[in-house]
Amino acid sequence: MPRWVFASILVSGLCAGQASAQAPDSDLVRALALEKAMQKIIQQNEVSIACILVSRSERYQEVGQGPAKSQPGKLGAFNPDPKLLRVSEEKKLQYLKDLDFTNPGYVPRAFGSGVVIDAKGLILTNYHVVQDATKIFVRLPGGVSSYADILAADPRCDLAVLKLLNPDARPLRTITFGDADKMERGQFILTLSNPFAAGFRDGQPSASWGILSNIRRRAFPNLKEEQRIKPLQYYGTLLQTDARMHLGCSGGAVFNLSGEMVGLITSVAAIQGGETPGGFAVPVNAGMRRIIDVLKRGEEVDYGFLGVSFAPQAANGNGRAGVTLGQITPGSPAKLDGKLEDHDILLAVNGQPIHEIDDVFATVGGHLTGTKVRLQIRGRSGVERVVDVTLAKLAVPGKKIASSTGSRPYFRGLRVDHASLIVQEPLRQSGTIPAGVLISDVQPGSPAERANLKTGDIITHVNQLPVPTPAAFYAVARGVIELTIQGAPNRVPLKE
Repeated sequence: MPRWVFASILVSGLCAGQASAQAPDSDLVRALALEKAMQKIIQQNEVSIACILVSRSERYQEVGQGPAKSQPGKLGAFNPDPKLLRVSEEKKLQYLKDLDFTNPGYVPRAFGSGVVIDAKGLILTNYHVVQDATKIFVRLPGGVSSYADILAADPRCDLAVLKLLNPDARPLRTITFGDADKMERGQFILTLSNPFAAGFRDGQPSASWGILSNIRRRAFPNLKEEQRIKPLQYYGTLLQTDARMHLGCSGGAVFNLSGEMVGLITSVAAIQGGETPGGFAVPVNAGMRRIIDVLKRGEEVDYGFLGVSFAPQAANGNGRAGVTLGQITPGSPAKLDGKLEDHDILLAVNGQPIHEIDDVFATVGGHLTGTKVRLQIRGRSGVERVVDVTLAKLAVPGKKIASSTGSRPYFRGLRVDHASLIVQEPLRQSGTIPAGVLISDVQPGSPAERANLKTGDIITHVNQLPVPTPAAFYAVARGVIELTIQGAPNRVPLKE
């Protein structure tokens, strides 16, 4: 039912109720209570909604204010050296008009919304809002504004966390997260965002309302044919709402009537020349909060990898749960931990029924590396069993930003990662995951480079102790160590 029709029915009912003098109008009381609830949500949360202005101009390089090439995401403020602005007054004014977000004459060319998730100045938004940005400026209600760096960003979940650079902008009021998994179709929702950058001067967001039209909806992004690892949105994870959403709403918040944020607006379902029928939002649930926590630390998101393929016509069909597995990758979690076998039928993951292949990607891929998941399996004999599997790391293409190395820092100039990444290389069709850790980077001039260690080498042992995971490597990497490299005839000493 269109919202204007619903509103007309509601008003007609209220008018009819007002004509009756026999008893208080309960419909009017309920409508006013709903109105008050929405006003309260707006008042409590509008200060936590940001208007994000983005520039992708290369002209910042001309005045020495471009992004730091060695530190992706470090965009900085706009403080050009006066010597670089010793140009004609006309050109100087043009520079300021085009590049300085604080200039009253600045008009944004790219924009979006965001929400405050940490009082110290962290803003959550969509990855696509800030992708390839050369400068970012954030404005909030009450005159709060600041340039921002990208603390961390991940293309698979389409999320990014910004860090405000202006210390005077802090502390901020944070948003309160709810649980989207408890939402049902038909529930009332309210949104706060900045359509068409309406708040780019005063930071005040715009409100809209509607119902939750559906859950677990799928977005169809413009994927390249060779792109094997698709965004999580592709696998039916989104909330759908009929609330009005326009350009600039991405990164805004969807609230339940308790004032809790249950979704981050991510894409607009718009028909040119017609009325916008609604939009979509990334659900804020336990899985998404885990990912947000990683981004808040400035770290790369490590998604879970099971190590299975699927048989042709894997789904059982007829509404029955289960998909048939194809080949199990040797050395993978599915082979080592769970002892899954080719042609087993995967029925459920953590109790959630599996009906099609995309369900596996949505459930397993939403968990982080190192997480233990419980699989319900039916073997070829028809006997069902339950196995626990600890996930390895999924290889995710695309430009990721992480300002912190997190739990995988450089040690003597090398950094290691999960060996499961090897079998997921684009040109590799099959293979065995080696027992050890992958050297993911070697710094020039470091002890690791002098020891002739190379990116792509596999470390199987440190001081003759096996290191099956990066955590195991870093736990024993102390002082002078001796490395066993897969395929190398001798152990390699690594010291300062």
